Amino acid sequence: MSDKVMIGLIQAANDVHGDEPVEVHKEKAIEKHIKLVREAKDKGAQIICLQEIFYGPYFCAEQTTKWYDAAEEIPNGPTTRRFQDLAKELGVVIVLPIYEREGIATYYNTAAVIDADGSYLGKYRKQHIPQVGVGDQGCGFWEKYYFKPGNLGYPVFDTAFAKIGVYICYDRHFPEGARLLGLNGAEIVFNPSATVAGLSEYLWKLEQPAHAVANGYYIGAINRVGFEAPWNMGEFYGQSYLCDPRGSFVAMGSRDNDEVVIGEMDKKTIREVRDTWQFYRDRRPETYQEMTDLLP
Repeated sequence: MSDKVMIGLIQAANDVHGDEPVEVHKEKAIEKHIKLVREAKDKGAQIICLQEIFYGPYFCAEQTTKWYDAAEEIPNGPTTRRFQDLAKELGVVIVLPIYEREGIATYYNTAAVIDADGSYLGKYRKQHIPQVGVGDQGCGFWEKYYFKPGNLGYPVFDTAFAKIGVYICYDRHFPEGARLLGLNGAEIVFNPSATVAGLSEYLWKLEQPAHAVANGYYIGAINRVGFEAPWNMGEFYGQSYLCDPRGSFVAMGSRDNDEVVIGEMDKKTIREVRDTWQFYRDRRPETYQEMTDLLP
């Protein structure tokens, strides 16, 4: 296995008005992203990550049961299967963030991980679920209406090219899970997101490079672009990036364009950084018990 791995991060605008049926959103977005995955492959990408709930708008801006129909089983749903076929055809690893339904009506914000031979490796379910208003029009990140908190821990997937972990959007504000992904062996952590200017942009280039440095791994941060009607709660400001374990930006996308961001990950850099900064050696977990105490 080569030390150097090409990473592809896909950021895109949603092209369908939010009032359109769920099926229209999914069809148009899936077609669009298949083309972008192919473009990433043509540019040399070996591991490709899409944005949070890639096959439609960020519907959590409102609270309506309409969007429950967007959820699918993983791995037995049609979208996971379709991208398994695509991954096998192209020989790429795909991190596929979709809305998951388990059983009759239990819902999660999830990312399926598909290996380069098309095999399904497993999934990560978003652990930290926001309920945050934005602006004065009643819009927000109303995710507790749509998702249960994840219950599968912080898995790391041993793919054909690298050991990868997944964090999803709001998770990035919590260093505990980021550390656990490192302890579980991640060489790169992907964070597919949907976040708008005016709320979190000042943190976008701060928190995740800090995770990369503290844990000695690469971060692939993905954010969608554009405004989404009818909510128009803010600009999804793109700027997807790959960050190395020194906190340096390897590659970064534009603010407002559909784009495939390509950057090189070098495992040698991970080893060099970890040999210099022995954070895993010097940590003191026996002194951290209070972190798990429930506060009043």
